[in-house]
Amino acid sequence: MAQFTIEIADADVNRVLEALAVNYNRPDQVANPYFDSTQGASQSNPEMIDNPETIPQFGNRIVRNFLAENVKGYEVRLAKQAAVASAEAADSVTITDPQAT
Repeated sequence: MAQFTIEIADADVNRVLEALAVNYNRPDQVANPYFDSTQGASQSNPEMIDNPETIPQFGNRIVRNFLAENVKGYEVRLAKQAAVASAEAADSVTITDPQAT
């Protein structure tokens, strides 16, 4: 499988990751999947937990999604253009009124 690599200056990595986290609304905390609502919230049964997806993991996922969505959008545009071109190139349809004769 091919790799697509970018380089970010060491001094800028945190800026880039922070910008992705803020711009794409990464929550610091998420719902606890093991929360037991019958016992109520407590220190041993919290409703929310720290986000297990690290900021670098989040940034990587966001960039991959961005690329995938751009490919999908491009291919949808090409398919629409091809469909329009095919419809325009097709022979016209002849429809007559049988009562007009």
